[in-house]
Amino acid sequence: MARCEVCDKGIQTGHRISITRSQVSRRANRMWRSNIKKVQVVEKNGAVRRAKVCTRCLRAKKVTRAV
Repeated sequence: MARCEVCDKGIQTGHRISITRSQVSRRANRMWRSNIKKVQVVEKNGAVRRAKVCTRCLRAKKVTRAV
């Protein structure tokens, strides 16, 4: 299971609900997968390593990508 190394975000589970005539008739299990990428990250000491980071942390500039 992929998990973000910055914010520890992973797969969330819940129910897919089908509604018939204003009543909940069935529930089926489903998963919401977070958008996790393998990127090269520059650490504070200047070293470059690979990390699994979600796109929300990438956009928020919580990590610095190596070019």
